[in-house]
Amino acid sequence: MVRTAGPRGLVLASASPRRLDLLGQVGIVPNIIVPAGIDETPQRFEEPGLLAKRLALGKAEAVKATQDDAWVLAADTVVGLGRRILGKPENADEAHKFLSMLSGRRHRVYGGVTVISPTGKISRKLVVTSVSFKRLETIEIKSYIDTGEWDGKAGGYAIQGAAGAFIRNINGSYFNVVGLPLYETLSLLRGSGFLIPERLTLHSG
Repeated sequence: MVRTAGPRGLVLASASPRRLDLLGQVGIVPNIIVPAGIDETPQRFEEPGLLAKRLALGKAEAVKATQDDAWVLAADTVVGLGRRILGKPENADEAHKFLSMLSGRRHRVYGGVTVISPTGKISRKLVVTSVSFKRLETIEIKSYIDTGEWDGKAGGYAIQGAAGAFIRNINGSYFNVVGLPLYETLSLLRGSGFLIPERLTLHSG
């Protein structure tokens, strides 16, 4: 039996605990969580930003098929080094390779966000954050790998964890790098008619 959020509920189409925590920080608690489980393999010659947008839309549409009367929120985070996509490392060796590539360089984190309203209206946003790493020593990379934080993280690092010590500069949304750009997500939800908690509503006058 398929669980549904019910009329006017919110479905988070992601199993990411980070996205759930970020929504909780601003007082939004999804009625249910329904991971989309779609194929996330990049298409040939696909650029990082286009991948993030496509996957966020694909996740939302896949979950919306079972959630007719609810809002569906989906997101995807892609790390790009130039045109190269650095996904979630399959093992510690690949995580080491990714961090070595990011060492001393600037890369971009692409956050695709899609909201589908109960009426089927689709709202989308691509958020780009520029992140600069300091030059990493081999021992620093090894020590970070030993923490296990890299597992399941795009690009092989979590900015909210020990890897925060690697960051020289960030230009754009910090929350986008964590996993969900909050300002843009709230704007999409509000624009689609979702009721934002009163304490987050801006009043004029």
